Amino acid sequence: MTIVISDLLNRCTFPEGPLECAVSGGADSMALLVLATQVSSEVKAIHVDHGIRKNSDAEADFVFQTAQSLGATFESVAIEVQPGPNLEARARKARYSVLPENVLTGHTADDQAETILLALIRGSAWHGLSGIRPSLQRPILKLRRLETEAVCQKFNINYFKIHQTKTYSFAVIKSGIKSSRF
Repeated sequence: MTIVISDLLNRCTFPEGPLECAVSGGADSMALLVLATQVSSEVKAIHVDHGIRKNSDAEADFVFQTAQSLGATFESVAIEVQPGPNLEARARKARYSVLPENVLTGHTADDQAETILLALIRGSAWHGLSGIRPSLQRPILKLRRLETEAVCQKFNINYFKIHQTKTYSFAVIKSGIKSSRF
């Protein structure tokens, strides 16, 4: 895949001024960080360590090294995810409680499609199919995951292949397995 950064940036909605990016270490957030450094001279990568995965401190160090190589500053925040059902929802709530209000996130068009598809599978009515709202905090929402991976490749940025912790239905969709229920 031949990638032209200026073409991708034309589809992004980065706000002007200093930028703070939530960076997990996955391809989408690493590409967010790379692209942010192309449009702003003042970028901070913020990594949230949920303490859920083994060696999560290594992930924080990996994001730190990448941020440093791109000329961005870095902040790591450790949080504790409260016990209970729906680990993904609890982790998201804990993460957003420590991130700055206007932090940029690496949501992509693929995330948008997954959100809508999951709502459909769960039986949501038409008004529940709104998906992820475009905003300045989601500047790469028009990019595809293949494009974020290509950005990382072009800039020689490694990334973690972060395993999703979403529902079984989501796992079925992601793997392409067909079920008689669908």
